Amino acid sequence: VQLVESGGASVQAGGSLRLSCAASGFTFSRYCMGWFRQTPGKEREGVAIIDSGGRTNYADSVKGRFTISKDNAEITLYLEMNSLKAEDTAGYYCAGAAPDYGGNCPTREPFFDYWGQGTQVTVS
Repeated sequence: VQLVESGGASVQAGGSLRLSCAASGFTFSRYCMGWFRQTPGKEREGVAIIDSGGRTNYADSVKGRFTISKDNAEITLYLEMNSLKAEDTAGYYCAGAAPDYGGNCPTREPFFDYWGQGTQVTVS
């Protein structure tokens, strides 16, 4: 299993970025996929989740600004980030989790099985 993030950069407040996460080694189309972020000294927090059917869930802090999407043909997860703020500065990680028997996705870090190495986003 491999998850490789890209697209992190330094941008000015109000700017936009698109993060990508190339996946391999598991059935991407059937998995819950998510973006998490972490700053030094803080716990990793969930940013956005997307299930196999394309339903999405966002942290309140990013609703209306960030959009998670996936391309099953390209086996890639995306995070479109607009109206970036200084508080969005963090390392961003993509993660994958198998849905439960009801088809529901976890929302918390411990329940995600696969993780990428992260990509840094700095907003100033």
